Amino acid sequence: MKLNKIYNEDCLVTMGKIPDDYIDFVITSPPYDDIRNYNGFQFEFKNIANELFRVLKNGGVIIWVVADSTINGTETGTSFRQALYFKEIGFNLHDTMIYYKNNPMPQTGNRYHQHFEYMFAFSKGTPKTFNPITEPTKYRGLANMKNRGQNGSLNYEKVERTTEKKVGNVFFYSVGGGISTKDKIAYDHPAIFPEKLVADQINTWTNENDLVYDPFMGSGTTAKIAHLLKRKWFGSEISKEYVEIAEARLKEHTKNNLFTEI
Repeated sequence: MKLNKIYNEDCLVTMGKIPDDYIDFVITSPPYDDIRNYNGFQFEFKNIANELFRVLKNGGVIIWVVADSTINGTETGTSFRQALYFKEIGFNLHDTMIYYKNNPMPQTGNRYHQHFEYMFAFSKGTPKTFNPITEPTKYRGLANMKNRGQNGSLNYEKVERTTEKKVGNVFFYSVGGGISTKDKIAYDHPAIFPEKLVADQINTWTNENDLVYDPFMGSGTTAKIAHLLKRKWFGSEISKEYVEIAEARLKEHTKNNLFTEI
C-alpha cells in the first residue's frame, strides 16, 4: 500500500490491507441516513466500526461527524445508535462535540432550523495527543471551580494566572460556496467538510508526521488539510467520480510529493 493516496474502493477492502494498531487519527463523515445521494453506495456500519478499532493505534482518536434525518415525523437517532456501538466494541466516547453551522439552509415545517451535526470524538484508550485550541480568557483570577460537593457546596482549586483558556466543544463554521473551501471543483461533491473544521481537529489530536485516514474521502478535504499540515495520510472512496474530483483538487498541492510505502 502507499501513503498520500486515495484508494478507489470500499474502505473495508482498504482496511483489510492495514496492520493492527497502525493509524494515529481518523476523521470522516459517513453517508448516514441517505441524507445525501452518494452515488447510491451504502456502507456496512458495524463492520467498518470494528475495523477502525483494529487499525487504530492505542491512544488514537476518531472524529465521526454525523447527524440524523427525519423520516415519518421522527428523527432516526442513527447518530446515538452509532455512538453507543462504538462504545460497545471498546472505544471511549471521549467527547461529544458540536459542529455548528453559522449559515444553514433554511427549512420548512414545524421544527426549528437544523444548525448542527454531532462531532463525536472516540478514543482507543486515553488520547495520546491533545493540542487544545485556545482563546483569550476574560477573567484572570487565581481560583478555578473544581467540582460541586455532595452537599451542593462549590470546591475551588488555586491555579496560576493565565491569559488563555481552552475553547468550548461547540465549533462554529460558516459553510457554502466559496466559504467551506476556495477549491471550486470540490463543490461537484454533494457534501463537503469546511476545511477549517478538519484543520482544527487534525491540529488538536495529532502531531506532524502522524498518519491520518479518512474512510469516506469524498471531495478530498481530509487529504488536502493533512498534507498542508505535514501529516501523512491516505483514504478510501468507493465512488470513482468522487476520487476524480478529489485527485483534481489535490493535484496542485501534492504534485511535488512522492508516494511512500506502508
